[in-house]
Amino acid sequence: MIEFGHSSHVGLRREHNEDTYYADSDIGVWLVADGMGGHEHGEVASAIARDTLIAEINKGTPLVRAVQLADEEIIRHSNRRSEALPMGTTIATMRLVGENEYEIAWVGDSRIYLWNGTLKQISQDHSYVQELIDQGAITTEQARNHPHRNVVTQALGVTDPQSLRVELVRGEFGPGMQILLCSDGLTEEVGDAEIAALLARGELSAQECVDQLILAALDGGGSDNVTVILVRNR
Repeated sequence: MIEFGHSSHVGLRREHNEDTYYADSDIGVWLVADGMGGHEHGEVASAIARDTLIAEINKGTPLVRAVQLADEEIIRHSNRRSEALPMGTTIATMRLVGENEYEIAWVGDSRIYLWNGTLKQISQDHSYVQELIDQGAITTEQARNHPHRNVVTQALGVTDPQSLRVELVRGEFGPGMQILLCSDGLTEEVGDAEIAALLARGELSAQECVDQLILAALDGGGSDNVTVILVRNR
């Protein structure tokens, strides 16, 4: 049985919420999109990504292709506008395949974690600091406070489609497992250990766990919009 919780909060320092999400167990798709480009740009980009991806999934389009088409739709919309400001969004999405399998796809630094007794990040950030970590130039802890930690290297709508890397991971989603999707408004403020401690609390419903994670992000400073989806296989 699939149980899920979801919520989004503008945070404590932003006037507008540019995050968008979608959660639907009937079609087995969940996604988080973190828009960038300012009010009426970022939130439009994230909404286009959501709407295009869901429409394509409903047509039977494979997940990676659906993300690519969302990218193309954002670019088309952006090219029709007179303003020169870029319009982009990250995306982190999960799709259930059959009874006990998942596939995830992502672009940018919105994250996807798997809980199976321990917490594991199964997405890998498309970000400047992640490249530094991969090169051994900085540690994961140093990345949390790096001045360029919010610089993404891939995003829908702003990365050249020929260079866009839509990552895909498939895996087992067995009983007792949980998958967390979130914008960086959570991971900026809440460390993996605290996320793991909350996911380990079996007495909490999925929605209660999501609410606690958002409260933790706000308690941590709430510097950005924060969006969290938790999907459990009971």
